[in-house]
Amino acid sequence: MHDTEHHAEHEPRHGAIADDESLIAALHGLAEEAGITVVWQDYRGVVHTVSNKTLRSLLAALELPALTAENIAASRMHLAAEAQGHVYDRLPPLVTAVVGAPIALAFGASFAGKKYRVTLEDGEVREGRFADDRTAIVDAIERFGYHRLEVEGIALTLPITLAIAPARCYGVGDALAEVGRDADARPWGLAVQLYSISRRRDDGPGDGGLGDYGSLATLAQRAAHRGADALAISPVHAMFSADLHRYSPYGPSSRLLANVLHVDPCAVLGDRACAAAWAEVDPEGLSSKLEANPLIDWPASSRLRLAVLRHLFDELMTRADHEAQGLRDDLVAFRTQGGEVLESHARFEALHAMLSADDASMLGGWRTWPAAVRDPHGEAVAAFAEKHRDDIAFHAFLQWQAARQLDAAHRAAKSAGMAIGIVADLAVGADGSGSQAWSRQRDMLMGLSIGAPPDMLNALGQSWGLAAFSPRALKSTGFRAWIAMLRAAFAHAGGVRIDHVLGLVRMWLVPDGDDPVEGAYLRYPFDDLLRLVALESWRHRAIVIGEDLGTVPEGLPERLAAAGLLGIKVLWFERQWHVPGQPFRPQHEWSNGALAVTTTHDLPTIAGWWCGRDIGWRAELDLFGEHSSEELERTAREADRNTLWTMLCESGAAYGERPPDDRPPIAEALRYVGSTPAPLAITPIDDALGLVEQPNLPGTINTHPNWRLRLPASVDRVLDGDEIVARLAAFAEGRKRR
Repeated sequence: MHDTEHHAEHEPRHGAIADDESLIAALHGLAEEAGITVVWQDYRGVVHTVSNKTLRSLLAALELPALTAENIAASRMHLAAEAQGHVYDRLPPLVTAVVGAPIALAFGASFAGKKYRVTLEDGEVREGRFADDRTAIVDAIERFGYHRLEVEGIALTLPITLAIAPARCYGVGDALAEVGRDADARPWGLAVQLYSISRRRDDGPGDGGLGDYGSLATLAQRAAHRGADALAISPVHAMFSADLHRYSPYGPSSRLLANVLHVDPCAVLGDRACAAAWAEVDPEGLSSKLEANPLIDWPASSRLRLAVLRHLFDELMTRADHEAQGLRDDLVAFRTQGGEVLESHARFEALHAMLSADDASMLGGWRTWPAAVRDPHGEAVAAFAEKHRDDIAFHAFLQWQAARQLDAAHRAAKSAGMAIGIVADLAVGADGSGSQAWSRQRDMLMGLSIGAPPDMLNALGQSWGLAAFSPRALKSTGFRAWIAMLRAAFAHAGGVRIDHVLGLVRMWLVPDGDDPVEGAYLRYPFDDLLRLVALESWRHRAIVIGEDLGTVPEGLPERLAAAGLLGIKVLWFERQWHVPGQPFRPQHEWSNGALAVTTTHDLPTIAGWWCGRDIGWRAELDLFGEHSSEELERTAREADRNTLWTMLCESGAAYGERPPDDRPPIAEALRYVGSTPAPLAITPIDDALGLVEQPNLPGTINTHPNWRLRLPASVDRVLDGDEIVARLAAFAEGRKRR
């Protein structure tokens, strides 16, 4: 385990390390061999060399000590052994390859001339013999899946898994063909921040001021009836039930489980039991006030919902009727199937609640807890679990309901006619203080935060407080953490958007407590990760989208496109940057290998961009860089409005005089983005509704209502109204253009 305390053990006790030139050269060599980019170039073209302190922090997190020449020599020996496939004194447990291609084993020198056996997933056995040279090549396998390799006379702790991936991910055309539609059709979809969905009822309980999975199912059906084939949602990873002030969907406790704060209480035991639970928990009717609020009060709404769910859990566990027994049996089966992952998370949630109730400083997560309970497999945690079985069962119950309801929402989308259905969002990392990091400490790079180097939008760089996987641990464990996370993401969806897909190649990692500019890039096993994405994509029959906005490594878009992983093209960034005036790109020049979107949750809506609401926010919060100002931004935006309107007219999406600043050309912009050759186009529901405010303003926390905006109408009628119907019709019309 490499937490902050372990880190401190490796730091010099007196003064700074006196590095001579030979030690620095050795340090740099080790860093490069470990995948750390020592010299990098920023967005301005300025070349930087990573500090020795940062290099040592990253190497320590990778379990490669580098304080002395002896440390460095030993660490380099470990890496050299790993390069030959000998990971922690044994052969790697998993090797990736592609369907139809011979499988070369880098570690196979000792296999020369030996017989091998491959047992395919379906039980079929293939046998062969390695050549007498050092190549160790297994014959090509034509079926994708996880197959088992055994070698004659070689004592393996476990058989080697051959993860054979399709040449590309499951695609939009595959999804269309599967439901009997033209594979070359160009579907469209909506995106929604799940928490923002509103459900107000006159004949029963509402939602208490926070979107839920039941409302998601309703919205999916409504969107399908309007012609949508996909509904992309914000991340629904597990959060912190004991700390309801942590609600950013991109800062989860665990990416292996679901956000229980979105569980619909009425789906547990029915409307009558739900209404009784609400009346018991909320006799003064606070929930109605929260539902009327245009901004979500996360702590208040979440606290009420959890209380209602606890009431329903207690009722379920004590009822004696046949229906309740059937549900309890289903819960038991779910817990059995969930295994250690579910049990550890439930224990974390119960521990976090108990410890923080007595001491608020424990809200910071497991690294602030007493030492005895920092080990999820220790005696203290086992004793706690025995004593608090009901509390742990409650958290397992919440996950059971979340999984059931998410699955029901996806099935509702498909049953209503969507070819793709729900598109889940996979956050780039998990909070290092959360349940996933606690239960999988050896899998994570503790003491480091994922972030981004300085760029045009953020001159100071970014550090997001999220923990990344250790590439060494991924390889040594057969990519178990990566595969488990992919399966969790694909479990109840027809597609997955991978946030910051650039992380498959490299991550910008910042030592805890340092400025973001003091980070460094760490390389990841891109081919292995991408092949596993493709394999799980086909096993789940789900498309894959990669958010590739930012500082993109050269050649990455082409490699992702070749693997059938859709990039993202955003209206605001599709400009002809090399042409004077930087006009918007003609629609036929947009990529046919990327998702087309009007905007994202981090960018202004069409209405907000047109009226300059985003500029107003930056002016109010003093977020302009040293070479910018509100006046300059508004002058540039006026020119951009003219440029956009010109392109809309030239594309055939609009005509006539440019509308005024208070009449945004939403239908025209939707028709234009829809007419691009993208295999799938998606617009946030915010644009369909003509909303001005954006869900999140990067660079802010509490000064902007991030992740708190509610949709203005109840889900059963949110897509009604002539203007909304006309906008969606314009989007659909654009998709039919060739």
